[in-house]
Amino acid sequence: MNDRPLILITNDDGVSAKGLKELTEVMRLFGNVVVVAPDTHRSGMSNAITVDHPIRIKKTIDEPGYQVYKCSGTPVDCVKLAMNQLLDKKPDFVVSGINHGSNSSISVVYSGTMGGAIEGCIHNIPSIGFSLNDYDPEADFSRAKIYVARVFQQVAENGLPPFVCLNVNIPKGDIRGIQVCKQTAGKWVEEFEKRTDPHTRDYYWMAGYFENHEEDVPGTDIHALEGGFVSVVPVNADMTCYQTFETMKSWRF
Repeated sequence: MNDRPLILITNDDGVSAKGLKELTEVMRLFGNVVVVAPDTHRSGMSNAITVDHPIRIKKTIDEPGYQVYKCSGTPVDCVKLAMNQLLDKKPDFVVSGINHGSNSSISVVYSGTMGGAIEGCIHNIPSIGFSLNDYDPEADFSRAKIYVARVFQQVAENGLPPFVCLNVNIPKGDIRGIQVCKQTAGKWVEEFEKRTDPHTRDYYWMAGYFENHEEDVPGTDIHALEGGFVSVVPVNADMTCYQTFETMKSWRF
């Protein structure tokens, strides 16, 4: 049992989310699993960390090769706490998800699911964020789990470069295969609705829509998903734009 890989799992939908339970089932086939997940949903938290109040954590399952903790913090808090306080050794893998809803294109910037995976790769641990393009809390993960296992197996066999993790998005329904993609160029256009509460105080509710700048462009993650393929995008924690870096060398400050 002790020679099995140690896999740390987190998510942003909360410790009770169906996607987390489905991911845990798959990962337990590959190694010993420790789950450290938020006590409730922390969607859209990106790489946020808690700095203004205490973080609390509670173990809810303790079995040989399998422990579950719920945490009052963010997904990144969960990964940090696991590695600093809960685990006896550095995990061999960090896996985040399975998120309810896509994290394709620019959503990778806002995603708490990917925040957990990126935190893993910052510590030079092979890390993957998984998302299913289905927002239903009771979504069917049966097909998705097959591709979660396939992607994880490839990472286990081939590894990942330093400071690189994978953003894996899985289409709803039938799946035609897997494509390695680039992130689709696009953005969320936020529109805030002004409302008034029963006490006549104004408040704002964020709505909006996604603006795709690469409609029908092959090789992008949204194009793959729309075609029924799992999209796999390598994500670099180093956010330096090296092309601009070279150009700026000629600037005179």
